Amino acid sequence: MVFDFTVSKKGNYAVISLSGNLIEKGQAISLLDKAEELSAENCSRWAIDLEKLIYMNSSGLNTLIQLLTKARVNGGEAVLFNMNKKINELILITKLHTLFKIAESQSEALNILGV
Repeated sequence: MVFDFTVSKKGNYAVISLSGNLIEKGQAISLLDKAEELSAENCSRWAIDLEKLIYMNSSGLNTLIQLLTKARVNGGEAVLFNMNKKINELILITKLHTLFKIAESQSEALNILGV
């Protein structure tokens, strides 16, 4: 399955939903470009929905780290939520759970973001 994403912007925050397999750096270029656009619009608090993300490798992890960095550099935050078991294990094994804020649901993620 190919990688895709949708962005639902609501004022100063956005819900970014990822789907498919994120396994190549080139797949995320348009996502990172969209993150730049959001930051330019003073929207840097992002709830990142991973429910439909089936698989990712180190390129996918790098993309998530780039999103987090963009958000924080612009005074915002990125919260991951709705992770499947494989993605959750990958986040734990790589110890990225110490870097990211993680929520079980969208409402919890938005609460963490303060929106």
